[in-house]
Amino acid sequence: MSEFETEERRELAQRCLEAGDKAGKRELAALAQAKLAYVGDVFDICARFRCKLFASIVDSSSPRPNPSHLRKDYAYLFERFFYYLEDKETLPSGIIVFDESEKSQSHILLEQMDRYFKSTAKGRQRASQIIPEPFFVHSDLTTGIQIADLVAYIISWGIRFEGMREPARIELNDLGNQVCRLRYRAIREIENNPDYVIWSFSLITDLRTKDEREGE
Repeated sequence: MSEFETEERRELAQRCLEAGDKAGKRELAALAQAKLAYVGDVFDICARFRCKLFASIVDSSSPRPNPSHLRKDYAYLFERFFYYLEDKETLPSGIIVFDESEKSQSHILLEQMDRYFKSTAKGRQRASQIIPEPFFVHSDLTTGIQIADLVAYIISWGIRFEGMREPARIELNDLGNQVCRLRYRAIREIENNPDYVIWSFSLITDLRTKDEREGE
């Protein structure tokens, strides 16, 4: 179905919400278009305020690590967040905020982060700019977490990098492009390459540590 003009879309979407399961195809299409437009506006606002996005993308079939270790997706996320903070002239401190999950799982994550930031060389280095004590909030009450939820959804269904095998949803292409433009691009010297590019999105196919992989 073709795109509705803004005013017509608004009226049809309102009608859809009022009609519930009795809504027709035009009303349902208008509501879907309104939702996509809303998310696009959210990402436009993020761009205007120079927000940067960071993501660890993990395949559902990726091997899992020993539960005592901090998962690699978190370590990569902290690394790229640290690079962003390190590049700022004012040397700010970064705050980690999690969507609160089941309390026992949150305690496990806290213990893993404590070991990472205190007992590893990289963790101690990154603790110089990342506050190692996270906050836990409820996503339905916290706007920033809701934005992170939208980003996670678009990455899962609308963005495909090399190594991601599942097809993307075509209707999310524009939103995927908006999300990609909000990535952060860091430059570091890696393996004698002084201009190595590190993007704030990383694709991870194995969550285990190097020692765990070599011990197979």
